[in-house]
Amino acid sequence: MNSPFTAAEVRHAVELLASRPLVRLVTEIDDNGAIPPRRLAGILPDLSTHQLGSASGMARAHGLIRTAPGTGLELTEPGTELADVYDAMARWARRHAVPAPVCEFSSRIRHVLGLLAPSLTTERVGGPSPRTGDKAEAGLAHCRMLLSQWLADNPQVARVSEPEPVA
Repeated sequence: MNSPFTAAEVRHAVELLASRPLVRLVTEIDDNGAIPPRRLAGILPDLSTHQLGSASGMARAHGLIRTAPGTGLELTEPGTELADVYDAMARWARRHAVPAPVCEFSSRIRHVLGLLAPSLTTERVGGPSPRTGDKAEAGLAHCRMLLSQWLADNPQVARVSEPEPVA
């Protein structure tokens, strides 16, 4: 499998996908359904107003959520597929007690994304994955395949945009 992504694009995608507020938003909607208008702060009280705004803005900009009339924020098809990728990563991390036996869901996602990132670039695609044991490697390879496929289907997440000029 060839990766169409450079190291900078993979770094950008991993930073976006590992964002704790984004992980919380996507998984909350996946687990509990659409978030009614003006209820976001009440449903995710552990996130600041800035974090909520940033996460929902990023998710909208990358096509992961949309506002549905009458229901509120809901996942798009790519958002639902990302939630499935997150679930697979979290299951693998929980099974292998990484980054710790007990930790937050988003910490597990960030850890697995960190393990997978080096193998997703055009320079390293198809290279060896981290040595974590045969069963662990097989599970991590499965997560890598899911993430690679999701990124291939959603390349806008990896594209690094030029910074806006300061006026």
